[in-house]
Amino acid sequence: MRPAEPMPSAGMAEVRIVAASPEAARRVAEVLRHRFPATEQRSYPAGHDGGTRLHITVDTTHTSEPDAAARPWLATSESAARDRPHADEV
Repeated sequence: MRPAEPMPSAGMAEVRIVAASPEAARRVAEVLRHRFPATEQRSYPAGHDGGTRLHITVDTTHTSEPDAAARPWLATSESAARDRPHADEV
């Protein structure tokens, strides 16, 4: 079992993107950076088939599109997994 990773500081979210290609992962990271201030992305190989794992840290306390009338999907969504990690996560 891998040791638990430290939690990000309050208001920060550590995002991991796994995609079949580096370009697909970069496009998702670009959308996140458009909405939230973020750190530099870090990418790693993800498997033997050429996939990419990209990590990025976003600041959820500030958004680049302030719209009080819009309800953010993240605040209104529910996890289907009910706080369980994915099979490849600890």
